[in-house]
Amino acid sequence: MQKVTTFLWFPKNLIEEAADYYVSVIGGDSRVLETTRWTAAGHGEEGTAMTVRFQLDGAEYIAFDGGPEFTFTEAASLSVECDSQEEADRLWNELTSGGGQESQCGWLKDRYGLSWQIVPPGLVEALTDPDPEKAARAMKAMLGMKRLDVEAIRNA
Repeated sequence: MQKVTTFLWFPKNLIEEAADYYVSVIGGDSRVLETTRWTAAGHGEEGTAMTVRFQLDGAEYIAFDGGPEFTFTEAASLSVECDSQEEADRLWNELTSGGGQESQCGWLKDRYGLSWQIVPPGLVEALTDPDPEKAARAMKAMLGMKRLDVEAIRNA
């Protein structure tokens, strides 16, 4: 078990669905690890999921059935360093499906309102090219995109 774990507050009765969805989309070393249920003493409906501890490609998260009092904002996001442009495109398409929303510069919100950054390989290198003019052109290209296309950024 990792010492520091991201704790995600979800609206009522969505955490099992969300955890299963994230596990299926990310794949790799991803799985649901544990589910705890509300008891009569809690504020949730007895027997429904209170927390779901899950793993996405080896990193652990805890989803909490907290209710509508707090919602996700872009102030926190999950960043995925992709191995290929194809993986970046697949994740972008999956996470924006079913009510997700595209944002700018590789950011999106999924159907649950959680923000993600989908980072194709080679992005950082293009943005930090030793040639400042080339790096500036790459940054300008990226700022004009929603889903990132690293080849188009490199060719800018």
